[in-house]
Amino acid sequence: MKHPRPLPDQLAAIPFTVSEALGAGVARGRLQNRSLITPSRGIRVPAGGRTPDAGPLPGALLQLSQLARPVTRVTGLSAASHATAFRLWEYPGFLPGADAPGVHISRPDTVAISRRRGVIGHRGQFFPDEIVDLNGILVTSRARTWLDNARRMSVDELTVVADHLLRLPRPEFEGRSEAHATLEQLADMLDRHKGTPGIRKARLALEQARIGADSAPETRLRLALDRAGLPEAQLNVAAVLSSGVVRQPDLAYAEYRVAVEYDGQGHSDPAQIVRDIARDEDFALAGWTLVRISRRHMENDAKAAVRKVRAALRASGWSPTR
Repeated sequence: MKHPRPLPDQLAAIPFTVSEALGAGVARGRLQNRSLITPSRGIRVPAGGRTPDAGPLPGALLQLSQLARPVTRVTGLSAASHATAFRLWEYPGFLPGADAPGVHISRPDTVAISRRRGVIGHRGQFFPDEIVDLNGILVTSRARTWLDNARRMSVDELTVVADHLLRLPRPEFEGRSEAHATLEQLADMLDRHKGTPGIRKARLALEQARIGADSAPETRLRLALDRAGLPEAQLNVAAVLSSGVVRQPDLAYAEYRVAVEYDGQGHSDPAQIVRDIARDEDFALAGWTLVRISRRHMENDAKAAVRKVRAALRASGWSPTR
């Protein structure tokens, strides 16, 4: 049995374009070999990869970025967008159908929509700063991706993404010092594209968005507490509990000396448990009430979480106005 000539190392395990292969010295006949899959014209995938429309193939699964890259290379004036861009940017928030097969590709409304096997085509108006390079892939910008997916997301989940974009990073941990976007930039994106499907939900989400939430659960908790008529909390603001003791709770009601912490999965780690006990003691010694919320409390529209926080606030002197 005759074995095909090995591909160049840079093409051996990832989807690539025919043009890239020819440029690397691969013969046209080799590109017709059964060891290569043709998910769409002008693209080849070595057996063992994953094509946009075929689902898992034998061997290791390839990353979404490796699937999107060749599609944008063979489709003129195109960029990865919508659900594909949502995943490439690693957004929090629930986007229905985000994991469905296919690569979403957008093109300017002055050219034809992309019609390829394994591709979901879109058209629209694009400003120059709305298409960016992400590790060699042309993709819609973070702000444009947020707006493009507004039609399919709930207002609260759009708020989760907006909070993520607005969050001020911790340079020592994240290697960046600026937020992914500002309120002004997100508002400008909406003003640029008036009439876009989902823009009314995006506007409502922007009104709800706040700077300071560190995670999607924190945003969902904040929205549930606000919706229940509780006072607006400060987000991740340092609280001086005593001389030399400073804590930064997820949400704080300083006036009532009530702090709220969302304890995710990481809080089951033995070392984290020790740190949490020390945190709880610091708040207690300073006369603060610390309310700990878990995933269980967020079920059923976060009713249990709301009950816990409301009880702590009322015990500390807060009185509801409605």
